[in-house]
Amino acid sequence: MLEKRKREVYALGQHIPLSAHKARRVIDQIRGRSYEETLMILELMPYRACYSIFKLVFSAAANASYNLGSNERNLVISKVEVNEGTTIRKLKPRARGRSYPIKRPTCHIIIEVKDISLDEYIKRDYLAWLKKPKWKNKYTHMTYHDIYSSEGIWDKK
Repeated sequence: MLEKRKREVYALGQHIPLSAHKARRVIDQIRGRSYEETLMILELMPYRACYSIFKLVFSAAANASYNLGSNERNLVISKVEVNEGTTIRKLKPRARGRSYPIKRPTCHIIIEVKDISLDEYIKRDYLAWLKKPKWKNKYTHMTYHDIYSSEGIWDKK
């Protein structure tokens, strides 16, 4: 059977003080790009979300080099998710004893990195698995009994 090799590593950032909509604006630019190109893009973009996403991409690459032993040149951003987190609510005192609510949104970001150099090994293993017979055919023919044929119990002469 085909042995599953781990080739994808992720980094997870939770409760990042940033709205999910603003993070998605940056994330859509880096999805599917190489690791080195992603770092360049994030350094040059003028958004506040870039710093926390930059740290997560760097962390995902460190996880890949430690867990898989992969080189940074072979890494590609395969999957990126941004989900809304909990909203921090505060009350600010205003005039005439009233209070004004302040809502600080947070988000959870998952960045998954794939090593493309491992694809060659997986393809080779998959082709070897395809050549092996998956089953042994025990029954070569199928018997079929017709109840309406002339031979048998339905003969009414």
